[in-house]
Amino acid sequence: MRNNIKDFRKSLKMTQEELAERVRVTRQTINAVEQEKYAPALDLAFKLATLFGVGIEDIFIYGGHGRREVKL
Repeated sequence: MRNNIKDFRKSLKMTQEELAERVRVTRQTINAVEQEKYAPALDLAFKLATLFGVGIEDIFIYGGHGRREVKL
C-alpha cells in the first residue's frame, strides 16, 4: 500500500518524532509506514487523517491501480 504520509508530515514541518508523539506511536513505526514496510492499523490511519485534516483515501493508495469500472 502506497502512502503520502511523508508529504503531509513535511507540509506541516513536522519531524517523524513529532508526528509519532502526536499519534502516540514510535518514530520507528512512522518510519516503517512512510517507507511502506508496514501497513498501519485502522485506528492509526484515522489518527493520521484527522491530524492532517484529510480523508484516509487521500493518504493511502491501495494497489496503485486506481478505481476499476465494474460491468454488470
